[in-house]
Amino acid sequence: MESKWNLKDIFKNENEFSTTKNQLEIKLNEISKLKGKLIENVDNLNEGYKLYEEINALLEKIYSYGMLNYHLNMVNQASIKLFKEVQNINTKVNETTSFLSPETTNLTKEDFKMFLNQKVELGKYKRIIENILDKKEHILPNEQEELLSNFDETFSSTRNIYDTLVNTELKFGELIDENGKKQILTSTNYIIFLNSKNRATRKKAFDIMYVKYGSLNNTIGEILLSKIKQTATLAKVKNYKSALHSALEKDESSQKVYDTLIETITQNINVNHDFINLKKKALKLDELHLYDIFFNPFNMQEKTIQLPEAKEMIFNALSILGDDYIKILQKAFTENWIDLLPSENKRSGAYSMGVYGVHPFILANFVKNENSVSTLAHELGHSIHSYFSNSNQNILDSNYTIMVAEVASTVNELLLIDYKINHEQDIKRKASLIFDFLEMLRSTFFRQSMFAEFEKEIYNKIEVGQFLSSEDLNSIYFKLNKKYFGDKIILDEKISFEWERIPHFYTPFYVYKYSTGISAAVTIASNILKDKNGYKEKYINMLKLGRTKKSLDLLKIVDVDLESNKPYLEVINLYSENVKKLEYLINEML
Repeated sequence: MESKWNLKDIFKNENEFSTTKNQLEIKLNEISKLKGKLIENVDNLNEGYKLYEEINALLEKIYSYGMLNYHLNMVNQASIKLFKEVQNINTKVNETTSFLSPETTNLTKEDFKMFLNQKVELGKYKRIIENILDKKEHILPNEQEELLSNFDETFSSTRNIYDTLVNTELKFGELIDENGKKQILTSTNYIIFLNSKNRATRKKAFDIMYVKYGSLNNTIGEILLSKIKQTATLAKVKNYKSALHSALEKDESSQKVYDTLIETITQNINVNHDFINLKKKALKLDELHLYDIFFNPFNMQEKTIQLPEAKEMIFNALSILGDDYIKILQKAFTENWIDLLPSENKRSGAYSMGVYGVHPFILANFVKNENSVSTLAHELGHSIHSYFSNSNQNILDSNYTIMVAEVASTVNELLLIDYKINHEQDIKRKASLIFDFLEMLRSTFFRQSMFAEFEKEIYNKIEVGQFLSSEDLNSIYFKLNKKYFGDKIILDEKISFEWERIPHFYTPFYVYKYSTGISAAVTIASNILKDKNGYKEKYINMLKLGRTKKSLDLLKIVDVDLESNKPYLEVINLYSENVKKLEYLINEML
């Protein structure tokens, strides 16, 4: 298979890109004529949202084309220029269409019901309009919304500055690996060094990484604090109680979800300490350090997994979801949805981006190990969710919230893990797989909750008028590490700088959704594996619904209530059960 994106699926050439920009300009001119007249009659309201739908479809192609090109080579000047151009276009769209929400809020719910009876076609936009009416108090008058939209690019600048700094200018240099070879340390391969069987290599990578981040502590601190102040100020202007309240409203989540997650983990944090203590026993170390915790002592040798093998594993594991799911999975590999391999100046990490009217695109940095296979399965979950949603909903209803987005991706991972563990006969290899599973649960559930606590605390302090420095951020982060890791591990001081490595902090209150996502996914995967009657069909149907229902209501379709502690306790119980399984296997091997 090709391991590169085919961006010609979006635009065949520059002429097509230019034509689409021109079409967008025409649509923007048309919608601007409705400003001040949107709710005069039902035809204007319907036409306004019809144009808004068409504008979003055009913009998504334009913006994704610029961003995907840029992320392939973040120092290429033509790509940088293109990305800045599409950012400007995005700002113009937001500015031009900013009147829609405030003018819509002048409707009463009774007026809207009357309009729906007058024009059946308006029902297509029922969900988005009702959502606006529900949030009346947070939508400002036209002039103010338009003014704020002019600052969209400015508000995103902190993330752009951070990305540029850490992806293109922050260099970590070389180190000698366990085979005596010089290697360039990067954010992408850092985790590989932490999985090294050579403890000196692990320590060296850890030290290099955080000494370098420590040298930029004040700079990155100012970037993050600027983002927090921007976010908190905007939330206040929009009449939200707090930045967290604003984020939860956008997620269609609730304060109860956020608080119940953290409270449930806090009450059961000893389960995480049990796994950390078991790691110390498995590694046979007198002192366990943070640079030791990723190393899997049961790996007999570093296993290289080529793409055909990775693909076969993923397909076998996900076949339980049915033929239609597998057919879509096959399309991802045969139709160039994936840019697979790492390359110089390519964006680190991985993501999936659904492009309405085209297909999803996956950015990956596949390094031929177990983690790369899991990451690929994860991103394919996002992509298939986007494919289902985009194929069944209009663009306005297809863009499901992130609250739901992390569910499908994590279900894929859990099904892959279950498949591998159940098909493994070798006791040491099975122990290795369970160890990796526990590490996945720890990093996705407990670790992301720790990040969520970090965000909540620093936002709370700033929003009550406290002044924070980078040293304050370091101190808060270090204390949370103490809470989550327990007292049987040496907390290296350099871990205080780890928050600098987390790009998700520039998308405020994003990380808690990894914890809620895996909690929902554990319930869903468990029911799928039990072959609960009609459950798979119910799950696929939920993926097709996009955001036609509120996020928490969508998840209730598949028996997940995130405002209760039940889904979080299910993860904790699964975690505890596997800690015991691993301890049993360790004792068997002694």
